[in-house]
Amino acid sequence: MTYTNRKEKIGIVVSNKMDKTVTVLVRRRIKHSVYGKYINRSRKFMAHDENNTCHVGDTISIVEIRPMSRNKRWSVQEIIDRAPDAK
Repeated sequence: MTYTNRKEKIGIVVSNKMDKTVTVLVRRRIKHSVYGKYINRSRKFMAHDENNTCHVGDTISIVEIRPMSRNKRWSVQEIIDRAPDAK
């Protein structure tokens, strides 16, 4: 699928137990405004995986789409790196 002008994030699959849905953990580093120390922030997103091709540990790219369910507003765009133990 090709999308234009959509938000895109890169994260790691932490769950693929649902049908056609994966949970993706997206991590980012921000600088503290007062102390200047870098802090890790993370958030989980539900993403649509049409063919159930993603496995736990895969690094994937997700892209914003129309709402598909109560929690699902992202879709898997591509699998960047496979987990070493993926089948």
